[in-house]
Amino acid sequence: MRAAAAHRRATHGRRRAAAGRAHRPLKAIVTTDTRSALNWLRKGAGARLLAELAAGDLAATHDALDAHPHRRAAHYLRQLLVANQVLPARDEALASTERFLAELLAGIDRDPDRRLMAAYATWRVLRRLRRTAERAAHPHTRHARLQITTAARFLDWLAARRTQLRDATQADIDDWLISIPSAHAVRDFLGWAREHRHCSRFIVPTPGRHPGPAITDEQRWALLARLLHDDDLELTDRVGGALLLLYGQQLSRITALTTEQLRRRGEQVFLRPGRDEITVPEPLAGLLTALARDGRRYVGVGSPATTWLFPGLLPGRPLTPARLGTRLRRLGVYAQPGRRTALTSLAAQLPAAVLADLLHLHPTTAVRWVHDAGGDWNRYAAQLIHTRDHQP
Repeated sequence: MRAAAAHRRATHGRRRAAAGRAHRPLKAIVTTDTRSALNWLRKGAGARLLAELAAGDLAATHDALDAHPHRRAAHYLRQLLVANQVLPARDEALASTERFLAELLAGIDRDPDRRLMAAYATWRVLRRLRRTAERAAHPHTRHARLQITTAARFLDWLAARRTQLRDATQADIDDWLISIPSAHAVRDFLGWAREHRHCSRFIVPTPGRHPGPAITDEQRWALLARLLHDDDLELTDRVGGALLLLYGQQLSRITALTTEQLRRRGEQVFLRPGRDEITVPEPLAGLLTALARDGRRYVGVGSPATTWLFPGLLPGRPLTPARLGTRLRRLGVYAQPGRRTALTSLAAQLPAAVLADLLHLHPTTAVRWVHDAGGDWNRYAAQLIHTRDHQP
């Protein structure tokens, strides 16, 4: 009897604690916008989740929300709890990839292959992804998933041929490489497997690098002129597109910018996309300042104040690169062609080290861009001397 009573008291205590934690996001929802809050609470699974949380039937933990059957509503509620500091922040892209891996491994019924996939994905792909996540707001989870999926499909393909990885030959690899469009993504897995003596050394040619489309410099300046001077366009699109076309910034880096990276000193506006600041000319400087001051403050139910320069619909999260890309395409601004032209223009004027920091490029990539554009350090140094000598 005593044990039962203690259990009831413990359960009641946990529910009261959960209800107390739920008051903060509930208060945020109600005080943000009453009409929107009531609409959100009346419909969908979100209201049910919040009721479960307030009653103590749903634990205010990431694990509990991960396991909830209403994933979309649970994901939004999670962001609401994180934004209001009820739950600790975590890397959602990484967590989603880990859940994806767990589901994939559960579907592999061959024990040796499942263990091999678990080791490869955990110690190679996810480990690399975690290091990337420390430096970028949007780690490349899509590429990580492609590598994991391709490795699993390759092992399935070998199993269908009644061949184990340790017995595979170069002929098997050659057959595999013509089986699916993404077959070359197995290169990373085979390199890891060779390092750990799970297979022989294989030759997997690197797919031919296609430079991709580009636009002319005249087209780039025409698009920039519209973004900078057309007041009928949304401020978010104008600034995002201008940063892409003028500075060649990646969409993932643009959406990760915060108001803290923007500074005004006197009449000049500075932006710090990397380690160093860049001086932003007018009229883009004015647009950036307006975006930081008057940008989309209310972006979702229960959203607290945010420092993101491009806040998204999820509380406390920035706009996703995919969403920004969709918005810009409606204006005729395509990320890859526009960025390539901007990179070519910048590479002809900046040294590789500066270009690498400004655009978050690998030094080798930056050197290649500078070389392809015909730029070099001597011309850059000469330009600096010319500018210094002709300053008033």
